Amino acid sequence: MNKVSYFSLILGFALLASACKSGINSQTKTSASAEHLLENRYKMLLDYPVDSMSMPRSMTIKTNLIKKVPSRDWTSGFFAGNLWQLYRLTNDSKYKEQAQKWTPFSKKESVNSNSHDVGFKVFCSFGEALKVENKQEYKDVIIKGAETLCTRFNAKVGAIRSWDFNKEIWDYPVIIDNMMNLELLFEASKLSGNQKYHDIAVKHANTTLKNQFREDNSCYHVIDYKPVTGEVRKKTTLQGYNDDSVWARGQGWAVYGFTMSYRYTKDPAYLKQAEATAKFFMTNKNLPEDAIPYWDFKDPSIPNSPRDVSAATVMASALYELYGYTKNQSYLAFADKIMKSLHSDKYILPETVKAPFILDHSTGNWPKHDEIDEPIIYADYYFLEALLRRK
Repeated sequence: MNKVSYFSLILGFALLASACKSGINSQTKTSASAEHLLENRYKMLLDYPVDSMSMPRSMTIKTNLIKKVPSRDWTSGFFAGNLWQLYRLTNDSKYKEQAQKWTPFSKKESVNSNSHDVGFKVFCSFGEALKVENKQEYKDVIIKGAETLCTRFNAKVGAIRSWDFNKEIWDYPVIIDNMMNLELLFEASKLSGNQKYHDIAVKHANTTLKNQFREDNSCYHVIDYKPVTGEVRKKTTLQGYNDDSVWARGQGWAVYGFTMSYRYTKDPAYLKQAEATAKFFMTNKNLPEDAIPYWDFKDPSIPNSPRDVSAATVMASALYELYGYTKNQSYLAFADKIMKSLHSDKYILPETVKAPFILDHSTGNWPKHDEIDEPIIYADYYFLEALLRRK
């Protein structure tokens, strides 16, 4: 039995543990069918041609068109990361060999100060590489990326600036997604011994904790600050339905980001917020029965609204880590529920789709009508990470 089958079997046992006896045979067949689909999907990542300007981001199934991006795109590091994670899941050297080819394409992003997403681009590729190969060159790229990310920090605001566009709308936007980039800073501090990276990450997390959440513990997508005084100008959204709605993936970023920040700091305030937002997500009245959320919890089109598998995979991965710190069984059970739902042909792409993606039905940017109900690369990344964390 290879490693991927073993991990799938372990997950399968966990997902089926509470099943009634009469349903075990049918569920086992479904699980076996899903694992066959998954193993075939994994292999398709090996067939994708190596090209530094064509990192796969998403796919429009109707036109069979793969959206390919260069390294400057915020999603560019995920494909290499997926290959590294598949190597860890399967122990098949073919995935490592491909990962070694793709990873260097993100290196130049370690000096690109025009984006707050240095973490996504660098850490999801080189960070995953470092977990497999303890190479100084990988560490150097991570540390350089952290130094670059720090140039976007404003001490008066106490946060790292997100986007540079829409300057006629925002003065100093900070998005909840930016919590994910703090892992680059925390890890770079450990690798280099430079406390500055850790301190900036903590300041950003504290500012986000103070301003980004509502009373019900859902989070805003964007907080715009006055860069001279640090005051909040407005609380708004770019990817949610409206300013007062609840963008599903944003809630995943929040739980993941504060759980990860707790890992490095052991600050109980971070753990408390992660748990509070997780509870909001898990108990939301508009969450579908299979736990794969609609793209926004307050979209008035529910139940005819598109789902967002990427929000589900981010949350599942976060909850597995959160369970490790709290031993709260509800987090483990909910993450398992998400993964059980995703282990089906409802969400796994069929073999007829020849593309380097695993899961369907993610929503990228609904307000811009971009990447709606499609396979998106980061959904796969956090799905694979969740599999690794569940083992």
